[in-house]
Amino acid sequence: MEEAIPYEEDDALDSKENVLQKYFLLEWKLVKSLLDDIVSNGRVSDPSSVHKIRSIMDKYQEQGQLLEPYLESIVSPLMFIVRSKTIELGVFSDEILEVIKPICIIIYSLVTVCGYKAVIKFFPHQVSDLELAVSLLEKCHDTTSVTSLRQESTGEMEAKCVILLWLSILVLVPFDISTVDTSIANNDDLGKNQPAPLVLRILGFCKDYLSNAGPMRTIAGLLLSKLLTRPDMPTAFASFVEWTHEVLSSDTDYVMSHFRLLGVLEALAAVFKAGSRKALLDVVPVVWNDASVLFKSGSAARSPLVRKYLVKLTQRIGLTCLPRRTPSWRYVSKTSTLGGNISSNASSETDHCNHSVVGNTKSEQYSNCPEDEGMDIPEILEEIIEILLSGLRDTDTVVRWSAAKGMGRITACLTSALSEEVLSSVLELFSPGEGDGSWHGGCLALAELARRGLLLPGSLPKVVPVVVKALHYDIRRGSHSVGSHVRDAAAYVCWAFGRAYYHTDMRNILEQLAPDLLTVACYDREVNCRRAAAAAFQENVGRQGNYPHGIDIVNTADYFSLSSRVNSYLHVAVSIAQYEGYLYPFVDELLYNKICHWDKALRELAAEALSALVKYEPEYFANFVVEKLIPCTLSTDLCTRHGATLAAGEVVLALHQCDYALSTDKQKLIAGIVPGIEKARLYRGKGGEIMRSAVSRFIECISLSHVSLPEKTKRSLLVTINENLRHPNSQIQTAADKALKHFVQAYFVATDNGVSGGITSKYLEQLTDPNVAVRRGSALAIGVLPYGFLANRWRDVLLKLCSCCAIEENPEDRDAEARVNAVKGLVSVCETLTQAREDSCIEDDISLFHLIKNDVMTSLFKALDDYSVDNRGDVGSWVREAAMDGLEKCTYILCKRDSISVTRKSQGAESLSEVPNNAMAQFSERNSFFDANLATSLVGGIVKQAVEKMDKLREVAAKVLQRILYNNMIFVPFIPYREKLEEIVPNKTDLKWGVPSFSYPRFVQLLQFSCYSRIVVSGLVISIGGLQDSLRKVSISALLEYLQVDESEELSRRSSREYMLSTDILWVLQQYKRCDRVIVPTLKTVESLFSKKIFLNMEAHTPIFCARVLDSLAVELKGSKDFSKLYAGIAVLGYIASVSDPINTQAFSQLLSFLGHRYPKIRKASAEQVYLVLLQNGSLLPEDKLEKALEIIAETCWEGDLEAIKPQRLELYDLAGLDVGTLNSSNKVSNKDGKKKPAAVDENASYSSLVGSTGF
Repeated sequence: MEEAIPYEEDDALDSKENVLQKYFLLEWKLVKSLLDDIVSNGRVSDPSSVHKIRSIMDKYQEQGQLLEPYLESIVSPLMFIVRSKTIELGVFSDEILEVIKPICIIIYSLVTVCGYKAVIKFFPHQVSDLELAVSLLEKCHDTTSVTSLRQESTGEMEAKCVILLWLSILVLVPFDISTVDTSIANNDDLGKNQPAPLVLRILGFCKDYLSNAGPMRTIAGLLLSKLLTRPDMPTAFASFVEWTHEVLSSDTDYVMSHFRLLGVLEALAAVFKAGSRKALLDVVPVVWNDASVLFKSGSAARSPLVRKYLVKLTQRIGLTCLPRRTPSWRYVSKTSTLGGNISSNASSETDHCNHSVVGNTKSEQYSNCPEDEGMDIPEILEEIIEILLSGLRDTDTVVRWSAAKGMGRITACLTSALSEEVLSSVLELFSPGEGDGSWHGGCLALAELARRGLLLPGSLPKVVPVVVKALHYDIRRGSHSVGSHVRDAAAYVCWAFGRAYYHTDMRNILEQLAPDLLTVACYDREVNCRRAAAAAFQENVGRQGNYPHGIDIVNTADYFSLSSRVNSYLHVAVSIAQYEGYLYPFVDELLYNKICHWDKALRELAAEALSALVKYEPEYFANFVVEKLIPCTLSTDLCTRHGATLAAGEVVLALHQCDYALSTDKQKLIAGIVPGIEKARLYRGKGGEIMRSAVSRFIECISLSHVSLPEKTKRSLLVTINENLRHPNSQIQTAADKALKHFVQAYFVATDNGVSGGITSKYLEQLTDPNVAVRRGSALAIGVLPYGFLANRWRDVLLKLCSCCAIEENPEDRDAEARVNAVKGLVSVCETLTQAREDSCIEDDISLFHLIKNDVMTSLFKALDDYSVDNRGDVGSWVREAAMDGLEKCTYILCKRDSISVTRKSQGAESLSEVPNNAMAQFSERNSFFDANLATSLVGGIVKQAVEKMDKLREVAAKVLQRILYNNMIFVPFIPYREKLEEIVPNKTDLKWGVPSFSYPRFVQLLQFSCYSRIVVSGLVISIGGLQDSLRKVSISALLEYLQVDESEELSRRSSREYMLSTDILWVLQQYKRCDRVIVPTLKTVESLFSKKIFLNMEAHTPIFCARVLDSLAVELKGSKDFSKLYAGIAVLGYIASVSDPINTQAFSQLLSFLGHRYPKIRKASAEQVYLVLLQNGSLLPEDKLEKALEIIAETCWEGDLEAIKPQRLELYDLAGLDVGTLNSSNKVSNKDGKKKPAAVDENASYSSLVGSTGF
């Protein structure tokens, strides 16, 4: 721990790094203990310690610098073990590899996290270690990895990599390697200019590893670059270049040849990076010729990696040919800080301006100096720059990035005039005919030139317009677009500008770039582009000085606020638009680029964003934006007309909300948009559905804005809405429903000219239309009609909607969405009617509330039992969810009416909230619309949904019940056991009602109340007997916990709970007779409870319960083909047959009858149950017959032919003392049609069809 102390107290680390380093200190104790164990033993004794260390190191893959303070403590002792053990055991020992491989895994994991440069600093580098490392590499060279999985690696690959890295340090020894090589003393044939045998061995290994597909290829290239660039290696270097010439010139096209080609290129690039210019100039012609030929070959065209290494090699050849120098004309900026920039005053600005002028003058002076004019330019430089320019156009990012780096490095070695030519060539990449790859590569190159000071301020006027175009680069291709990488790179260029130039040189440039940067930051589709543009703006504001509102904008458009596209469009952009200079660019971006975007969601968001900006300058939007949008609504391009229609509606609505009155001419143009769309028949074709939704939203907006419409247009728009209401797309129907609500209210309520009756009658007729889409839309439409349209026919409307809430008699007409809409429409109509008659006491009003109580509530309770299923699953759950919401609202309607009556009688209360609860309780239940029966049914129906299997419905039901119990405005009376319900459902938010382990233990407590127990059980059995195992376990555990009593409580209480539960289950079996949806899980529930010894110890009640269950089983299992039902029934029969007389004999007889069932699996299951029953209840058979019966059951193949097992069945009946007639009657019971069929053919055919349908 001594090593960690200085770093804990290092104040130079910022808070994030400090926290992470402290976090590592917790792990360092573990790592230190594992390392100490390895060092003390001199080897890895426990392989798991290696994996522990590697897993800890892998956490720091993105923060490798945090490990650097500990590298010496880790690497030095481990490499000491490698060195010492190699010397001690000898390289020829078989044990040496087993020692070093686990250690090399640890070291190599550090290399992958921190990089090889940080790790090899702590490798031993004695001269004597060179031969030792080469011999060790030779020992490892022939080993092969047993697996390619990193987690299962045994260290072969890691050992090779570590030893190669070790050699890359050792070959730098400051002595002639021939003096280190001991084999030379025994070799008299060695020539004077020949490489030492040690060098030849290293070269041989490296050449082999250059053909490897793993990391050894890169490390071998690194080793070669260190070895061959030594002053004493000219012969070896020349030989290696000849070998590379042969490899690069070969035409072989197999896999290993490809990897060797990559290795050779990588090694040459490393050599040209590390070697001296004098030594490399001699081999440039050969290498350049091979590289230029290879660049035009098919291998380069097929492989991005080959092109990447060729570009890297090409640029380094160019750097070798050019003299190494710092260009005198390079732009050098002053170092500035944010605080200094903000506090700068006018005088300092003048000084800085003078500095900038001087800098530019000096640049011009140096550009014409003799040194630049007399510079020799190699002939191949033009070709090298051409290759780099083609690399900037490459299809792969890695190639473009390498080419951009090379362009910057080479330009730094050129004269000012030549750099201008390079810049012109780079700017040509931004021509309209170039692809997105060229634009991206060009942006990367510009950023590199700017970062290195090679892009002079005088060139910025040419560059900035190109960068602005790149910031908005977005090319449509089919159903998507390309260009996000270009916009990202353009933001990188702007970021580089901010870091490279002094603020006096960037003031005008930033004023040009800022609106475009913020436009991208707020309105770009991709989050990485938004964040990149915001980061570039932040960098410029921080480094370029006192930019107007810069800090405020940076605080608004930060990394996290831009993560959400909706937040960026509707909040961040709106906040920035208040500052001068940003509103018009934002509007132009939305108007010309975003409302015509290919992404539908983005067009809708852009329309909202455009309307959010109206408040800043309504006049501009009314005169300019609206005029631009209206012609676009008839565009031939679907995206344009859809976005323009949405945007026009949103802008008109925003103008109305700003109290801006549109001129008459403008209103006429707006009123003609929808008729123009219909006249052009733009609903047809591919984009018809999209346009219908947009038109509906447009009608809604102009209705809310009260735009003046001619009568003909009104009727035309009503027809349009009706057409959209009957469309099968639910989104179009919903949009049309919203439009109808505001359209009718705006244009027909105030000036009723007989239209209302016709509209209502039409929708009522359509409720029974054969077209399900028409029924759905009509139900929605009736729900939004105002009171004046419903007043005269409210009874017909309510009764018709009530009938539509029920499941249709004809299976072909059934539609869950139509019933959902009917439920919602019914509740909406009730709310509309009652709100308009709130203070009325007329007889007609009383009959309305009676109708709501007797008919509407009844229909909603029936909808709560809608369990329809189709190929989409439990579609009835949509109806049940809507019914719960409707029951809550109708309850409030009735209770509110009752409370008004109480208020009038109490005389004292003036508002609904002041009505005391006791006054409601004392109000005569006989005179109230909401009575105790209704309250019990309401709570019971909701609680039933709260214990069923769907998480979403359970959560909805619990929240509905919570709102009913704790409503502050309307008190719901007559709820039985309200105190217990409030204890079960507390008035707290964020309760996890959808989590079974939270909700079930609470709601099962209602089983103790007779008014709720039956309906709770009917829902609970669905969960206990369902297919979801986790839900089944939680629900049965909650029920068993409820049935268990504390030792302090009386035993009779448990018995009473069991008895109540048994009677409730019998009620469920009787109530849902032949309803497999409930009966099957109920039987599984009974089976589970029997297995827990529930119901079997109720004394006198147990036989009664079992007898009733047997009666239900006789009905349910008769002729059933449901395997799950039959299995559950047989299991229940087995449990009943195990109880005491007299009921067990009847169950045993019924169980034996299934031995003759037509399905083999059922026969086998019943035989297993009979065997278990006989073992548990020996009283069913005499002792002398019991063993015989067990033997028959065990030895008979019950899945065989039915006729073949008939003698065994007869024998079992005889042993049981049952009449053969019982067997025949049982067979008749089990065979539904009762007809005699050929046993072999028909039975197998029916069985195979059943197996196919049930999935066995």
